[in-house]
Amino acid sequence: MNDLTSLVDWSRAQFALTAMYHWLFVPLTLGLSVIVAIMESIYYKTRNPHWLATTKFWMTVFGINFAMGVATGIILEFEFGTNWSNYSWFVGDIFGAPLAIEGLLAFFMEATFIAVMFFGWKKVSPRFHLAATWLTAIGASLSALWILVANSWMQYPVGMEFDPHQMRNVMNDFWALVLSPVAINKFLHSVLSGWTLAGVFVIGVSAWFLLKKRNTAMSIRSIKVAGWVGLIGILATLATGDGSAKVVSEVQPMKLAAMEGLYKGSRGQSIVAAGILNPDKKVGDNQDPFLFEISIPYGLSVLAEGDPDAFIPGVEDIINGISISPQGDTINNISYAERIERGKAAHEALRRFDIAKSEGDESAMLLAHSDLKKDFDYFGYGYFDSVDEAIPNIPMTFYAFHIMVILGGYFLLFYIIVLLLVYKKQNILKGNKWLHLLAIISIPLVWICSEAGWVVAEVGRQPWVIEGLMPARAAISNIPTSSVIVTFTLFAIIFTGLLVAEISIMLKYISRKSKETID
Repeated sequence: MNDLTSLVDWSRAQFALTAMYHWLFVPLTLGLSVIVAIMESIYYKTRNPHWLATTKFWMTVFGINFAMGVATGIILEFEFGTNWSNYSWFVGDIFGAPLAIEGLLAFFMEATFIAVMFFGWKKVSPRFHLAATWLTAIGASLSALWILVANSWMQYPVGMEFDPHQMRNVMNDFWALVLSPVAINKFLHSVLSGWTLAGVFVIGVSAWFLLKKRNTAMSIRSIKVAGWVGLIGILATLATGDGSAKVVSEVQPMKLAAMEGLYKGSRGQSIVAAGILNPDKKVGDNQDPFLFEISIPYGLSVLAEGDPDAFIPGVEDIINGISISPQGDTINNISYAERIERGKAAHEALRRFDIAKSEGDESAMLLAHSDLKKDFDYFGYGYFDSVDEAIPNIPMTFYAFHIMVILGGYFLLFYIIVLLLVYKKQNILKGNKWLHLLAIISIPLVWICSEAGWVVAEVGRQPWVIEGLMPARAAISNIPTSSVIVTFTLFAIIFTGLLVAEISIMLKYISRKSKETID
């Protein structure tokens, strides 16, 4: 068991390492591609050479980042086969479909038009070049769409059924995957958060130019475009975040409880604006979950259900299968202990089906299949021996969620101030070094916010690889733990090297361009 736990932990750590490094590059690609396309559109309309120079400057920055994102993304997809082969076998027919579409359609679309975007300035017409730039941006978003559809299915598995003859799940409704509420909200939230991140990045770099008193006009132009893209991005991100919270409350209530550090729920549940968790708190004890908290009355009930009087279950309520009806009646649903029992019954039914199949006993197969269907909704719980194994890391989920929310509020204020100054009081924006430094400091903060969002999404659903269907311990490959440790170490070194290389190349390019006249 210790060897299995070690293998699961190291496999999870390796995938988390790859995913988080990959996500350093993806949101900047998504947002910067749109900003560059808008800048080129302005150049196409005005034929102003200064807008052309501005477009080419940010396009080169985009290209540096895009290359790094591709390198980490390819490794990430290969890990499904190397480290998570049981998962790939169990649901490969479903999970593989959106990834195949991403590779065949979106990625090739990006690869084709990005070549025209960088090398076609004097080889194609301005209209065709502009179209190529926009199609590159659209291709990047389409690529994100299919990857997020796959990820959303892991959070909310729909459109499939289990085939005991194949011992795997098969797709029966492709559009249920694509149009699930989790997929729609996750796609919009992730892509538009990329607009927010790229906007802060462009404003921060432009602020550095202003601090150095170089290429001032280009910086002001860039801030205007990035400011509007970023403001739209943060407003839409906040709106889709609200939608995501409502969906999570419905399909992943345990994640919502972890996000709020909520152990025992109530009607009219408040929401924690800021707080420090009690590190000694355990599920089932009587200790206060918080050492300190600032709460907003009724906030979580409104956020999750749109009703200030709604009951929001906590971790212990979910484990015990307790909820409260709108009329105030206590309802006993299926507890985690019963889910584990029924999950093990589903495993046993599957074993009986396999034995009956090998013996050619049709009647026994039908009976076993009927029993399997009855309990299959709890199949994943059959891998657990204790309800404690089904609880996510509450402190990590809670702090990541609140870091994301607090920084999200900061960036909304940031964009409002920047746009007011760039249009009304440019002299203040140009000459105030404290504003410049604040904009520069905001660059790492926006990445922290972005990464925190993914921590919430992925850590909050643990221990599940597929929500309610397959935990991480059942999804991993049967490989030596030492092999995973070696590859983890190698990836950590390589990815860190790629990140250092990107930052170094960007800084050198920006520094060199600051000494040239782009205005």
